Amino acid sequence: MTWLVTGGAGYIGAHVVRALTAAGLSPVVIDDLSSGHAAFVPEGVPFVRASLLDREAVDAVIADNGVTGVIHVAGFKYAGVSVQRPLHTYEQNVTAMITLLESMQQHGVQQCVFSSSAAVYGAVDVDLVTEGTPKNPTSPYGESKLIGEWLLRDQEVAAGLRHTSLRYFNVVGSGDAAVRDTSPHNLFPLVFDALVEGRAPRINGTDYPTPDGTCVRDYIHVADLALAHVAGAPLEPAYNLGSGDGVSVRQIMDAVAEVTGIAFEPEIGVRRAGDPPRIVASGELAARDLGWAMRHTLAEMVESAWRARQASA
Repeated sequence: MTWLVTGGAGYIGAHVVRALTAAGLSPVVIDDLSSGHAAFVPEGVPFVRASLLDREAVDAVIADNGVTGVIHVAGFKYAGVSVQRPLHTYEQNVTAMITLLESMQQHGVQQCVFSSSAAVYGAVDVDLVTEGTPKNPTSPYGESKLIGEWLLRDQEVAAGLRHTSLRYFNVVGSGDAAVRDTSPHNLFPLVFDALVEGRAPRINGTDYPTPDGTCVRDYIHVADLALAHVAGAPLEPAYNLGSGDGVSVRQIMDAVAEVTGIAFEPEIGVRRAGDPPRIVASGELAARDLGWAMRHTLAEMVESAWRARQASA
């Protein structure tokens, strides 16, 4: 099978490409490089630099490569920024997805694995998020991902599309030192950049109702996430990819200090507006159907991410 990976030059997409290759499948990449890097695409993997808004380019990459399935990772992924740029967010995450689905239907491509997000749930007030937890996104980004899931559902009814949406939580680590998280908003890059520049990393809020006062999140290794995409031939409409357990920001800071050997005391800031104390997901359904498992410890997540950050220096 030949799988088109949209956004395959990005942090997550590039790991998906590697997982597909390791499984003996044939990936093809389309990416406009708005946040991705051409160097992240492995040598020998067909790569087209184009936007999903360019229907002719999407048609060509599907037809020319005999694409039989799509793993749709591309999108504008900055939830906070989406509040200031809602129209751009909807264009990149909704309009572009419509173009992709139209092209898939025209060329008879009937399988899609979609990169959704925990942001579809919004600020939850439950200890453990399941697939049945009510959806209440609090940003245009989260809303756009939920609309993406609705588009897939409706295409199933209209055109027989088989689909699965994978709802990510906090993706960290690296499965290849050549690929790292370069987001200007994610915790690990922010912490590593601060340390490399001789600054103290920042914790936003230490007065949450959690064991150590800092926010608790569900961190998963990007290589484990990539494997779920390979296994994610459509079975159920949606799966949470989570650990069932959480790690606090303070615990992340402690792990970073131990792995890097750089002793530091984090700078303490005020809470960020809208940050819930705890978001942790159950991955039981994905474990049952996709073989989903947390194969990496927190220390291994930090070590792999730090190794990739050092390799880029």
